[in-house]
Amino acid sequence: MSTATDEILEKLKTLTLLEASELVKQIEDAFGVSAAAVGGGMMMMGAPAAAAEPEEVQTEFSVILEEVPADKKIAILKEVRAITGLGLKEAKDLVEAAPKAVKEAIAKEAAEELKKQLEAVGAKIAIK
Repeated sequence: MSTATDEILEKLKTLTLLEASELVKQIEDAFGVSAAAVGGGMMMMGAPAAAAEPEEVQTEFSVILEEVPADKKIAILKEVRAITGLGLKEAKDLVEAAPKAVKEAIAKEAAEELKKQLEAVGAKIAIK
C-alpha cells in the first residue's frame, strides 16, 4: 500500500460512527454515488456482516399423515404399522388422529420414499 492510503486508513480508524456516517454522505455527494447501490462492496464500519451468512438449509423433514379416506383406512393402517413398527392399537390411534406425524426428523430422500408408499395406499401426505 502507498503511504497516502495508509494514512487515510489510520485516520478512518479513529472516526466515530457519527463521523463515519457524515463521511459517507460527503463521499456520496462529492462523487455522485450511493453507498447502498454498491451491493455490499462498501459496508459501514463496525456493522456485522449478517447478509453474508449462508441461509440455513433444512436437513430434517417430517412426514405428516394429512387425511385418511374411510375406504382406504385399513390399507393405510397396515402401511403405517410397517413403516413405524407400532402395534395395532398405536398405529390405529395415529391414523385416526390425522393430521399427525408418521415419522419426524428424517432425511429428505427417506421422507419422499415414505410419502410415495403411503400415497400408494390412498393416504394424503405432506412433508414439512
